[in-house]
Amino acid sequence: MFWITSAILSAVFAGLTSILAKCGIKKTDSDLATALRTIVVLIFAWIMVFVVGSQTTITQIEFNSLIFLVLSGVATGASWICYFKALSQGDINKVVPIDKSSTILTVLLAIICFGETSNLIFKLIATVVLGVGIFLMVEKKKNTNASENKTWIIYAVLSAVFAALTSILAKVGIKNVESNLGTAIRTGVVLILAWIIVFAKGKAKGLKNIDKKELLFIALSGVATGASWLFYYYAIANGDVSVVVPIDKLSILVTVAFSYIVFKEKLSKKALLGLLFMVIATLLMVFFK
Repeated sequence: MFWITSAILSAVFAGLTSILAKCGIKKTDSDLATALRTIVVLIFAWIMVFVVGSQTTITQIEFNSLIFLVLSGVATGASWICYFKALSQGDINKVVPIDKSSTILTVLLAIICFGETSNLIFKLIATVVLGVGIFLMVEKKKNTNASENKTWIIYAVLSAVFAALTSILAKVGIKNVESNLGTAIRTGVVLILAWIIVFAKGKAKGLKNIDKKELLFIALSGVATGASWLFYYYAIANGDVSVVVPIDKLSILVTVAFSYIVFKEKLSKKALLGLLFMVIATLLMVFFK
């Protein structure tokens, strides 16, 4: 049952990732920040590959598995780009809940694609409760200026959709592949996609103007992401996707706590109730897996 522990550790590091990344994109362009932090994640991932010695199995990876790992990497890259674009424009306590709604789509896809139908009724009930929680957390600000940029909502939703596809594609691709090696391969794809976007938008020139303090936070968020991924893909390789993903999404507890401490972003009573619903839904999925 170590996969459950791994899913919990994944959630902790994922929560730290959001906070560290938010600190690193106050002045730095979000696409550029994504590309830079992916370099850190890739280095971290390959270090772990050589630590466990799985680099010797790279030639044994089946073609189908490789294709799905690549597709998972593309989905991850798209999710990241949309997520950090949303973070750069909206409040972290509003962006993160929408991003976590990917759990709903993931659970439904896992039931359909992998036949994870054990305790199906509890899973569906928990999914509904989760949806209610997300709805309560994503609230409008009072006295909001009509001209306020709302595009962060679109980016947050797209981030959730791509994140759900990531989990499903990775579950297929990581079959018979050592999880650390699978993570490293996927990260390589994300890195290529991220830098293609940076150069396509002409943002590479911004490298020389990056604030050193923000660069440090971007690097730290990359380390946190790498750690989160390693635990996450070990968990989905050895456990049920419909259980691992909800546990991983409990990273919102870490994010909310640190966003209050670091950014002074307080939750209303309505949002706190939504957070409680999300936690209850996750616990239902864990205990009735």
